[in-house]
Amino acid sequence: GGSLLYVPPGKWLTGSFNLTSHFTLFLEKDAVLLGSQDINEWPLIDPLPSYGRGRDAPGGRYNSLISGSNLTDVVITGNNGTIDGQGASWWQQFKKGHLKHTRPYLIELMYSDTIQISNLTLVNSPSWNVHPVYSSNILIQGITISAPVNSPNTDGINPDSCTNIKIEDCYIVSGDDCVAVKSGWDEYGISFGRPTKQLIVRRLTCISPTSAVIALGSEMSGGIEDVRAEDIVAINSESGVRIKTAPGRGGFVKDVYVKGMTLHTMKWVFWMTGNYGSHPDSHYDPNALPTIQNINYRDIVAEDVKMAARLEGISGDPFTEICISNVTISMAAKPKKIQWACTDISGISSGVTPKPCDLLADQGPEYARECQFPTDTLPIDEVQVQACSYKKQYL
Repeated sequence: GGSLLYVPPGKWLTGSFNLTSHFTLFLEKDAVLLGSQDINEWPLIDPLPSYGRGRDAPGGRYNSLISGSNLTDVVITGNNGTIDGQGASWWQQFKKGHLKHTRPYLIELMYSDTIQISNLTLVNSPSWNVHPVYSSNILIQGITISAPVNSPNTDGINPDSCTNIKIEDCYIVSGDDCVAVKSGWDEYGISFGRPTKQLIVRRLTCISPTSAVIALGSEMSGGIEDVRAEDIVAINSESGVRIKTAPGRGGFVKDVYVKGMTLHTMKWVFWMTGNYGSHPDSHYDPNALPTIQNINYRDIVAEDVKMAARLEGISGDPFTEICISNVTISMAAKPKKIQWACTDISGISSGVTPKPCDLLADQGPEYARECQFPTDTLPIDEVQVQACSYKKQYL
């Protein structure tokens, strides 16, 4: 009973537009949607309630190229068609400080359920590429995302206050984090109180020289829990997995499980930051301390690495229950003198080279064990991508 919009081969210029429920957007091979460079084609909308303001500037934000709210049963797919945000002018204006409002994203769906985004190429987003927010039952599969590695804030996929998400078989080249998991910013995220949980990331390939392969935060004030990432490949990226938070964030990051990473040419393999200091305004509560616990990494091979880890918790609010096992890190030709920098954390390690810091007590061969990785199945794992096709019909 739904409807389909078919985009044939060719270049098609469009401003921001909204989707409807029970709807499929299908981009044929060699079809290219081009985001308009006329700023009047991008309506202003309110800031997200869990952020309190725009991410780039106080006040509102430009509507995403493809957007929707309170939808159900939406498919954005194709035969590897392309969505091109033509973001260069946005990047230039942002860098010059000329924008009064927050840049648009390529795709943003809010307060929605049962979403599929698959078999597409996304290029040159003005800012974040894919942003499901306040939504559930989301399947993202077979997406290629590309932006210049010096383009500002061109995150790949940012699940934000969402439940039951699966990201599989994606290739991302980004000027920011390839996958960034979020749930609101300081007092606004705490008040909104909607975590991101039950997230699966599989078979991700990432290139991000200035950011993380997978980032948790820094906007995590509604909480992040039950994140499962496996079979990850990264090349020339800043860090493998990064947790970003700060006093004032509140919230939590807990029950994170990562296994099977292969990393080439990295600054850090592991990075946790407890002093990521950006705040939406001066009204945040500095006593709202985040909880970071039960973080598990295992079965990781990394080469050409400058420094194994920077694990920096918060004084009086340590990051706890960190587990790292079966990890082999080969250092770069000119590595940092100190390979593990650890403060205000606690946990254990087993079978890790080079030897971790003393705060990650090595269990020794007689107590060697693997860090946890869940064996149960999340509901989204039962959902398979819908194969969509279009056949021309002649009268």
